[in-house]
Amino acid sequence: MRQIAFFVDATKCINCKTCEIACKDFQRVPGSGRMRRVRTFEVGEFPSVFVYNLSMSCNHCEAPQCVKQCPAGAYTKRASDGIVVHDRESCIGCRYCTWVCPYGAPQYDPVEGRVRKCNLCVEELDRGNSPVCVTSCPMRAIEIGDLDEIAARPGVAVALRDLPSPEITRPACRYKVRKEATRA
Repeated sequence: MRQIAFFVDATKCINCKTCEIACKDFQRVPGSGRMRRVRTFEVGEFPSVFVYNLSMSCNHCEAPQCVKQCPAGAYTKRASDGIVVHDRESCIGCRYCTWVCPYGAPQYDPVEGRVRKCNLCVEELDRGNSPVCVTSCPMRAIEIGDLDEIAARPGVAVALRDLPSPEITRPACRYKVRKEATRA
């Protein structure tokens, strides 16, 4: 099965949050909700410290806990490309997915009483376009592609010291970071 993945080059990300805002606007996310978030991490010990930024959304995991645990069956994993899709009409707002996702991808919308999450802009992908986070990034720090091809790039990491273990869900997202930011 083909698995589409995000590649985020944290060495290029400048924390401008353009990807966050473009996603929020395109997906019409109300209030303070964010389906893509840029997080900042501090790594190292004095005098060798550094900060890096990581643009994160749903990782479209190979073993997604949201699909497995949703009692309403609101989540599916597309066989054609591995994208984890959330059907808002089927969602009952129980928030189980927000509890079981180690990455905090599903976001509860209190106004609607349902959950939202990144769907990798499937409507754009199905038209042959890239997700809005990819096209909006001024530094070109976010890409999508086949997981096997992205994972084969030199210096690509999945296990970062500031993120949950990839063994939990096998996320289909890879990063380029300084070596000090990877899990030992």
